[in-house]
Amino acid sequence: MTNIVKIDPEINNLNELVDLLGVNDKNIKLLGKLLKANIYSNNEEILIDSEDEGKISKLKKIFQIMIALIRNNIVFNERDITYLFHTVEKIDNSEIISLFLSRKEIIKTYSGKPIFPKTINQKKYLEAIENNAIVFGIGPAGTGKTYLAVLSALKKLKDNQIKRIVLTRPAVEAGEKLGFLPGDLKEKIDPYLRPLYDAMYEILGVKQSTDFIEKGIIEIAPLAYMRGRTLENAYVILDEAQNTTINQMKLFLTRLGFGSKMIVTGDITQSDLPPQVLSGLVKASQILKNVDDIKIMYFDELDVVRHPLVQTIIKRFENA
Repeated sequence: MTNIVKIDPEINNLNELVDLLGVNDKNIKLLGKLLKANIYSNNEEILIDSEDEGKISKLKKIFQIMIALIRNNIVFNERDITYLFHTVEKIDNSEIISLFLSRKEIIKTYSGKPIFPKTINQKKYLEAIENNAIVFGIGPAGTGKTYLAVLSALKKLKDNQIKRIVLTRPAVEAGEKLGFLPGDLKEKIDPYLRPLYDAMYEILGVKQSTDFIEKGIIEIAPLAYMRGRTLENAYVILDEAQNTTINQMKLFLTRLGFGSKMIVTGDITQSDLPPQVLSGLVKASQILKNVDDIKIMYFDELDVVRHPLVQTIIKRFENA
């Protein structure tokens, strides 16, 4: 037995309905999949095969936001709709709408495509980077912690606000040690820094990225190379910081010089350190709370901007 309920999204015209439904009804098909209910349209109304008041109420809230975005000429995609689904009951509609209406372009890719923050925490993270000397981005894979930090650095480099970028990470990965890997230091460390290279190539292209690295404008090095240095007028990113020891974290943070900014990213649930060794990222996040000019930002599965299944995988592992 079916339980068909009519949903009135309060649209003003046919164009709004078309944008709401998506091409070949792809938007309501996605929402149906997320809600685990059949949703369809008869070209005048939207119908849901469910009497679950929770699902109906949630769908109405999502439609309210989508209509508001449509009326402001905001284009949204599958990832945006999935984000709405997961956040609509946790965050005010006005805050979600403001993410889309007031989000600023971070930078353009090498091909000219603009890049924007995709979640509220990403927006707050970029604001924190802009307003603090040291920022910690802590959360699961796929939340854009390192990617956004690199984009922000490249933007400042292009705008001549900084003279160089330093990208670093501890050379500890799933129990492997660099000494047992073939090749010179660069060949050993490069695979660990692949995500940083990928972000640079996307914005600068391979040729300019290579030129900047050869000229020392962009420096990519293992964390051990930070010892004894003071980094001034630089934008310094420490990636995979959960794999630092407390002494390594202290070493890194005390390299901060005038005119510089430090971004520390990591996932405290994914440490490759021995069980008895406390992560420097964990310790730093505990002892540096409420320090002026230091901001600690936490991401969660709602901020994952990869395939929607990644959110589910993260949640299942946390619960297990």
